[in-house]
Amino acid sequence: MEFQFRPARDTELSPVARLSSHAREVGLRGLLAQGIWRRGVRLYLRLFHRLEVSGREHLPAAPPFVLIANHSSHLDALTLAAMLRGTSARRAFALAAGDTFFTSVRASAFAAWAVNALPVWRKRTSAKDLNGLRERLEEDKLVFILFPEGTRSRNGEMGRFLPGIGALVAGGAVPVVPCFLEGAFDCWPATRSWPRPGKLRLRIGPPLEFSGVGNDKAGWLEVGRRCEAAVRGLRG
Repeated sequence: MEFQFRPARDTELSPVARLSSHAREVGLRGLLAQGIWRRGVRLYLRLFHRLEVSGREHLPAAPPFVLIANHSSHLDALTLAAMLRGTSARRAFALAAGDTFFTSVRASAFAAWAVNALPVWRKRTSAKDLNGLRERLEEDKLVFILFPEGTRSRNGEMGRFLPGIGALVAGGAVPVVPCFLEGAFDCWPATRSWPRPGKLRLRIGPPLEFSGVGNDKAGWLEVGRRCEAAVRGLRG
């Protein structure tokens, strides 16, 4: 195998700018911090939410791939990230709302170092930003965790999927793995500041592929529709 040296994508950024940059790389300290965080989250999910996961056999053996799910709670991203193992766990980035998780240096530091989140700004994420995320996903062989509804459900019902997921995967070879998380709304709805104990069930479905879908507006809409149907099909 030929070794190829490549400088880190975030080399030129200041420490503060790196926190909320799509070019941020984890580094050794980040890997250690996130490893400790994942172990703590797994223990918490096992003790307080008796997490039950089915369909692990559908997860690709190695990145890149995208995990999508319904979105009703802050527990969603924590659960999807915590159930990953090995290389997939170390290369997983959650795409999180910038106006919620990256509003200050302290919040950005927590989102970056613990959750390993990358910001998606609801009102100002550009085509260039999406193209950059797509490039990182494919070239760096990452796992993206995202929720195509765009926001948490306020009543526990799953909303319509937005077409942004299509801009990341349409016309490419990266598989999309649909998931459905049951119980998260009851445990930690948007109206509560802290979670309460309760049962969580995560169902993982067969991966979807969109290599034959055009990377254009029509293709993005098709990707959104197919992803939504797959996630809805996993409901109990």
